[in-house]
Amino acid sequence: MTNPLQPAGRRERKKAATRRGIADTALRMFRESGYESVGIREIATEADVAVTTLFAHFPSKEALVFEQAADFETRLVAAVADRDEGASVVCALHEEIRALVQHCTTGDATGIWTMIEQSPELSTYAQVLELRYARTLAAAIQAAPDLHTSEVASDTIARFAMAAFTLARQSADPEAALDEAFGMIRAAWSATQSSEEQ
Repeated sequence: MTNPLQPAGRRERKKAATRRGIADTALRMFRESGYESVGIREIATEADVAVTTLFAHFPSKEALVFEQAADFETRLVAAVADRDEGASVVCALHEEIRALVQHCTTGDATGIWTMIEQSPELSTYAQVLELRYARTLAAAIQAAPDLHTSEVASDTIARFAMAAFTLARQSADPEAALDEAFGMIRAAWSATQSSEEQ
């Protein structure tokens, strides 16, 4: 008997492969020629897809560089939502962001971030994404049933956490920078909890 879910599974795998292929092609071309020098039509031609197909997967040229952004956002939310019962939300975020910083400061990712920081267009896009991640993270903190924080407190902690990611990623000593930043975040979180109890 045919499994009715198989075609959908194949379609999703094909879509994911097409998306990955476009992103890989774009990054290769950006590295070879520079981000500003490569156009959308050139990427589509090189990836052997129509321009409309490219835009169906990526809403903008900048988005091609941040292909794994959805995974980043998902991991931040999971760090809050999937904590062990009674585990500190700040500790969970510290460990997840530590892993993300390590990823961004090793291997091929370092070259990508260098390209991002050298491009005003990409740097602006990265800042927009950071704000989006902070909003998503704040919503996750607010929604956690064991956390009783105000909207302002949740938003503040989330923004601090995202700022810590950026500062650590740009630091000569990412680990030390992240630990220092999260020391301050931990103190701020303790203050919000104390005020909630009053």
